[in-house]
Amino acid sequence: MSASQRSDDDAATPQPLSQQVAVRRAKLAKLRAAGAPLYGPPFRRTHTAASVVEDFSTLEGQEVAVVGRLMTFRRHGRIGFADLWDASGRIQLYLREDRLGPDFATFFELDRGDIVGVKGTVTRTRRGEISVEVGVYTPLVKALQPPPEKWHGLKEVELRYRRRYVDLLANPDVRRRFALRSAIIGAVREFFVAEGFLEVETPVLHPVAGGANARPFVTHHNALDMDLYLRIAPELYLKRLLVGGLERVFEIGKNFRNEGISPRHNPEHTALEAYLAFGDWQDMMDLTERCVAYVAQRCLGSRVVEYAGRRLDLTPPWPRLSMLDAIHRYAGIDLRSTRDPREAREAARRAGIETPQGTTFGELVAEIFEARVEPELWGPVFITHYPVEVSPLARSRPDDPAFTERFEPYLGTMEIGNGFSELNDPDEQRRRFEAQAARRARGDEEAHPYDADFLLALEYGMPPAGGLGIGIDRLVMVLTGVPSIRDVILFPLLRPEEPG
Repeated sequence: MSASQRSDDDAATPQPLSQQVAVRRAKLAKLRAAGAPLYGPPFRRTHTAASVVEDFSTLEGQEVAVVGRLMTFRRHGRIGFADLWDASGRIQLYLREDRLGPDFATFFELDRGDIVGVKGTVTRTRRGEISVEVGVYTPLVKALQPPPEKWHGLKEVELRYRRRYVDLLANPDVRRRFALRSAIIGAVREFFVAEGFLEVETPVLHPVAGGANARPFVTHHNALDMDLYLRIAPELYLKRLLVGGLERVFEIGKNFRNEGISPRHNPEHTALEAYLAFGDWQDMMDLTERCVAYVAQRCLGSRVVEYAGRRLDLTPPWPRLSMLDAIHRYAGIDLRSTRDPREAREAARRAGIETPQGTTFGELVAEIFEARVEPELWGPVFITHYPVEVSPLARSRPDDPAFTERFEPYLGTMEIGNGFSELNDPDEQRRRFEAQAARRARGDEEAHPYDADFLLALEYGMPPAGGLGIGIDRLVMVLTGVPSIRDVILFPLLRPEEPG
């Protein structure tokens, strides 16, 4: 076809974006003048692109109606082809001038990215490709912005996140990943419902930002003239439900933490939290490994996945290793027979970790673990027995009150969850809150706030319980094999675009 017959962004020498948009707007005006039903009522389709291909044996020779976005054009004299994409996939359109008449040439004035409805006959071309031979087509939406790089996808990573709608248009793999994310969340829900847990919803606006150690986002309610916090975790509300007699509860929802952004952190993220009355941390570890294995099998067809080029076998049971044993194994530092902060500080110093004076033994242990051990934990593995100073809501070990019945599961060097035997002694919880308040007074903005209403709830009597949180975004990262949390969040938080 001649250059004048080609779509504006098909030209051998690409025009500047402003020129391409101007050409497309001129075509929009022409279509409107011709009475095309642009931006109007929906086109009633009978089949998706995928169903035409899958059901070809029964559809051959029949008329179907398909709708989608034009991707490519190929014109050869009096016949032509185009690729039409919808959410299910691709179908080839076959066009003949002797059937379409003047509408044949008009079709090739459309542009990549335009949405059209097509009625035609299911056929197979001489080259064997299943196609829809176009009988009539209807332009439905004019794309005024050209798609990226002739549908080969966006290459600039930040632009892909910022304009996810274009990323989804251009990259079938991205669409499949987010479909898989939806399936993963559905499988997590399915697992807990099958285990007898009741799905509940708790507030996102909290008067006290509790349930985890993190800086919150602050907002203000005008009618009540009070500051509120976007929740950092639903934990304290879910445990109130245990007090009220709901013995197995879970919630999947958004949490918000006013923290930095990294390949593993986004200030807005999705998490599961589940609580089991009359259970403990051992029960929650069992639930965790069975849930992850179930989800992998359900969504991927295998319990063995590949992440960062390495194999992860998610089949239970997973190894369990105490924090002090992990520090000894991976960092070569043995703190198992001491509780002296001076010894721990000296060990940290030798490991190249500087800590302020007054740091407790437990805080030092946590610092050493994070710096020297976490990068070695390929997993799957449960790290257990966290120091009480960094576990304000967990029950202490009966044989060693300096540590708690707490665990975190690790996959691919990444902590994907947190769980413990819940502290249900209101007096001990009050002491823990007071200790956290002291840390806050020393400048720790992530220390847990004092929550008087939660203490009141505990005084009504909360049954012994196990609790569990799983970071859904990180779990999806592992199961989809991507390195950044922004690859599994449709619209991750980004800095505003620079003007100009």
